[in-house]
Amino acid sequence: MAKIKRTAALVSTTEEVFSAFLSAAASRGVKDKTLNTYKQHFRSISKRLDTSIPIKDLSKSDLDDMIFQMRNSDLSPQSINSYTRTLKVFLSWCNEEGFSTLNIKIFKAAEAIKETYSDEELLKLLKKPLASCSFCELRNWAIVNFLMNSGCRAGTVRNILNQDVDIARRQIVFRHNKNGKVQFIPLCEVMVSVLKEYMSVRGGEPSDFLFCTEFGKQLTESGLHQAIETYNKSRDVDRTSIHAFRHSFARKYLVDCGGDAFTLQKLMGHSTLAMTKHYCNIYNSDIANAFDQRSPLSQMSRLRGSAIKK
Repeated sequence: MAKIKRTAALVSTTEEVFSAFLSAAASRGVKDKTLNTYKQHFRSISKRLDTSIPIKDLSKSDLDDMIFQMRNSDLSPQSINSYTRTLKVFLSWCNEEGFSTLNIKIFKAAEAIKETYSDEELLKLLKKPLASCSFCELRNWAIVNFLMNSGCRAGTVRNILNQDVDIARRQIVFRHNKNGKVQFIPLCEVMVSVLKEYMSVRGGEPSDFLFCTEFGKQLTESGLHQAIETYNKSRDVDRTSIHAFRHSFARKYLVDCGGDAFTLQKLMGHSTLAMTKHYCNIYNSDIANAFDQRSPLSQMSRLRGSAIKK
C-alpha cells in the first residue's frame, strides 16, 4: 500500500487510479468475479464520465451529470444503483489513499420484485425423470432439487465436490460461498434420496466435482446456465433463470413453509440480516403466513357459515 502512495504523483487520470485500485483490491484477496464486475461497471461509467481527466479534477458536478445522463438513457434504476455502488467503493479507497476527497451517494432504485418459479413450474421441474434418461438429464434434475433444498448460488453448485456431501449426517459443506466463509447446509430427506440415486450413477473420486459434465469435468458458468435452460424448456417451463431458484427458495421458505428470517440468513449465506430482511419485505412473510386465519374477510365468512348452520 505504501508503494501505491509513493507513486501517487505519477498516477494522474481517473482511469489510471482505477487500475491501481484494482491491483490493491486483488492484493487484499477480492475474488476475480468481483474484480471483473468492477471492470465492467467502470467501462459503463466511462461512457458518461470522462475518466481521462486527473482524479484530483473530478468534481461532484461531474458525478451529478453522470447520474443525470444515466437516468435519461435506457439504463435501469438497478443498473445505476450497481454502478454507483462500485464508484462509491472506488472513491472511498481513493479517500483512504489520498488520491481524492470526493465521494458519491448510492443511487436509490425502487425495490424490484424478484423473479420466482410458480408451484406449477416447480412441480414440472422436480418430477423424477425416467430410468432410461441421459446422465445430463439426471444431473440437471438433481441440481434443480438441490437448488430448492439449499437456495445456493450457481457458483456454489459448480464448486461442490463429492467429498463435500455427508449422506450419513444429512448435510453438505459449501467451501466456495460469495462471502468466502465455509458453511454447512442440512439436506432434507427428499434431497438425500435424490443425491443417493444421482451419486450412484455419477461415481468418481472424492475430490471430483459433484455436478459435472458428462465427461466428469467441472461445469463452466455458461455450461451450467445452458444445462438448466435446456432442461427447463424440455419440461415446458419457459423461465430459465438459475438465480430465480434462489429467490423461489427464499419465498417458499418464508411464506409457504413458515420459516424465520434468522435461519434463512444462515441457509442463504448472508453476512448480515440486511439482505434477508430485503426478502422478508418483498414477500411480506409476516403478513402472508397463516393469513387465511387472520383475514377479516375469512373471519366474516366463517361467521356467516356458523350463522347459516344455526
